Amino acid sequence: MEFRDVLYETDGRLAYITLNRPEKLNALSNNLRGELMEAMREAEADAEIGVIVLKSAGRSFSAGYDLTPARSAEDDTFVDPRSKLPYTGSTHPGATQWARHVVMTNWTIWELAKPVVALIHGHCLAGGTELASVCDFRIVADDAKIGYPPVRAMTTMDMMWTPWHMPMCKAREFAYVGDSFSGEEMVRLGWANYAVPKEDLGEFGEKFARRMSNVDNEMLMYSKRAVNRQYETMGIVDGLHSGTEIQALSAQRAAASEWGRRVRDDGLKSALEWRDGPFRDFRGAYESAPKDRAVAGMDAKDKGSKSTGY
Repeated sequence: MEFRDVLYETDGRLAYITLNRPEKLNALSNNLRGELMEAMREAEADAEIGVIVLKSAGRSFSAGYDLTPARSAEDDTFVDPRSKLPYTGSTHPGATQWARHVVMTNWTIWELAKPVVALIHGHCLAGGTELASVCDFRIVADDAKIGYPPVRAMTTMDMMWTPWHMPMCKAREFAYVGDSFSGEEMVRLGWANYAVPKEDLGEFGEKFARRMSNVDNEMLMYSKRAVNRQYETMGIVDGLHSGTEIQALSAQRAAASEWGRRVRDDGLKSALEWRDGPFRDFRGAYESAPKDRAVAGMDAKDKGSKSTGY
């Protein structure tokens, strides 16, 4: 099976799937996501494989969803030919269905018969955190930067995973502000299993996965299913799906148009600098970023628009 944006390799009881768009910091295009889920199914079907290891080429695990036109799949080999989105059983028609599609796509990993170990280094942002969060285990470089900056100006999180992985106060901080947390901090908060120096990540992750692969496949499947069903009984499925409806509403708020306008008029990089400028991190760390910009939507208020709620 030939992939373009992921690498698929096997080594004994392990299958390695590598996000392979290093020049784009592994931004999650539709094609990459489609290939990723197909590679996951390939590993699931292989009786010789016991554990799947997800990792990334280059400087970062993933900078999030691809926000450029390159997000579109060039062909329909690994995506639905109608929607050009990864297969989920629906074509997800409509302008506000992205988050629903994201959750349904990621749920493929949740329902896999085999455990998935994510090895995370560099930046793990936005959609990258959603992908990592649906894996069974997360091993991180201690200096990794994990965050969700789109909540600063774009929409709420597509997949509201924070209440399921973090204490309430930190779940709110992560979901409201978009600041990054280090790998070490994410272990302390319970999101990741272990934090190790970046140079040791591959070796440590392999040992972790190989130790688990000593368990037979059916036992691993039933153990994973037993844990998953507990979270499902507690409401994780309904919770994540309800979050996608809130995300769709957040995209319709008055200030949301400012983000889109800035992308159209000034380009994506400039819009990212505007988004992150007051926070002085990510693209906001650039000298050209506006550090003291007005809050999105305040211009409308200043012009006398009282109907926005701002």
